[in-house]
Amino acid sequence: MKILVFNGSPKRDKSDTMHITRAFLDGMSEAAQQDIHIINVIDSHIEYCTGCFTCMKNGGNCIHGDDMKEILEEILESDLLIFSYPLYAYGMPAQLKVLIDRTLPLTSMAMKKVGDSYRHVGQADYSHLRYIMICGCGFPNSAHNFEPAVAQFKNCFPNNHTVMTVPESPMFNAPEAAEVTVPRLALVKEGGKQYAEKGEIDGALLSQICSPMIPEEVYAQIVNSGS
Repeated sequence: MKILVFNGSPKRDKSDTMHITRAFLDGMSEAAQQDIHIINVIDSHIEYCTGCFTCMKNGGNCIHGDDMKEILEEILESDLLIFSYPLYAYGMPAQLKVLIDRTLPLTSMAMKKVGDSYRHVGQADYSHLRYIMICGCGFPNSAHNFEPAVAQFKNCFPNNHTVMTVPESPMFNAPEAAEVTVPRLALVKEGGKQYAEKGEIDGALLSQICSPMIPEEVYAQIVNSGS
């Protein structure tokens, strides 16, 4: 499988969330050989979308001559897109949002009704793509934190999507937390293996992965004591 990973964290390899993503990829690679390319979005030259819609009227050609042309080509050549990022202001970091905005050349001005909503008709065929969101946050639980980001992701990619949201993710960068993070990453790895073999993650396993690693009150106390 050709896998394109967008690391949306400005921390690059030191990203808390990338610990989760790497474990997931390890599980996929254990199940079968994978062709994996990781892009640190912050290192890419991606201009802001101006909303001129030239790309939607001009065969997908954007007015900007930056890295997005090559990225769009690689997207269409991939089988799976993984968006790995920390939760920023209840959404994705700005650099990744700019990349998402600039996927506009894949669509046209024409629209059609799908269910109760309208969607743009694609200029390119990307129906083969599958999508995974892996998002970590520094809060003790998932309640009233991830919902806006998940809703945005599902609206951007309404089909073939899998969502993994993990609270307490700064612990993955804390060696002293290995007692709880190592077992959790083992679960993530198993999730990657399942996804490679079945195209999905068992609901019970996914629920375990997305649960707090230590009691919420204990985590909050640890964070507050160091602030």
